[in-house]
Formats: sequence, C-alpha cells, structure tokens
Amino acid sequence: MPVVRGCNLPDDLLYDVDNNLWYRPEGDGTYTVGMTMIATGMAGQLVAFTAKKAGKTVGAGKSCATIESGKWVGPAKVAFDSEIVAVNDDLTANPKLANSDTYGSGWMVKIKPADAGAVSALTKGADVAGPYEAKMTADSFAGCAA
Repeated sequence: MPVVRGCNLPDDLLYDVDNNLWYRPEGDGTYTVGMTMIATGMAGQLVAFTAKKAGKTVGAGKSCATIESGKWVGPAKVAFDSEIVAVNDDLTANPKLANSDTYGSGWMVKIKPADAGAVSALTKGADVAGPYEAKMTADSFAGCAA
C-alpha cells in the first residue's frame, strides 16, 4: 500500500487525485466512492455530510455530495457521468466516520458510471504515490497525522 507523507492509499482502490476521492470496484458495474485519507486530513473533523439522493444522475466534475468540516465546506465531485445507486446514511448521521474509517464505513455513495470505460481515467492504487506527492506539495499539505 502506498503511504505518502503518512497518508495510506490502499492498492485495491482507484483514485481521482484532483478531487481527492477513492473508487472501489464492486464487481457488478458499480463503484463505492469515498474521500481519501488526504482529503479528510486536509478537511479536519467532518461535521456534516449531505449526499444527493439515490437515483440521481451526476455529470462528470459535478457534486455527488456536500462535505462540511470545521475548516471547509465543499463538493465531492465525481470523475465521470454516473448515477447514484446508494447513499451511506450512516455517514449522514455520523460524518466523523469519514475521519475514523476513511476506506471502510466512511464511504459516501455508490455509483454506476454511464460509460464503463470512463473509469480508465482513474489512477490505480499502485501508481498513485507520485501524483499524490505532487498534489500535496502543490496544496501545501504536510501530511496525515500519525
């Protein structure tokens, strides 16, 4: 598993480095999506998570959810045209799950890409260290707390 400045980036995931999101293929054409450890590290403790409703279509680069922390409020932007097929109601009820279990119970939404080939634009876990090192430098983010 790549670890960049103390931030874990599991190999089995795909990454949208620009938007700090991870995508886990579920084997049925859907993907579970969440914030990376880098995103939660930069945002700090989450205080609110509001996802778009299941059944909603979201365009590439558009928000599937709004995330709020003590330091930041902003969109979680999907990398490609998708339909939201499920929302993590547990995260809505307890946004801190994204901080405590980033790659597990802290997932945000499950999506079905409009074009299955669109996921090829994501970065594989094994290849993500270099792009994230550059992004963290550009964002002046020192890294995740140990």
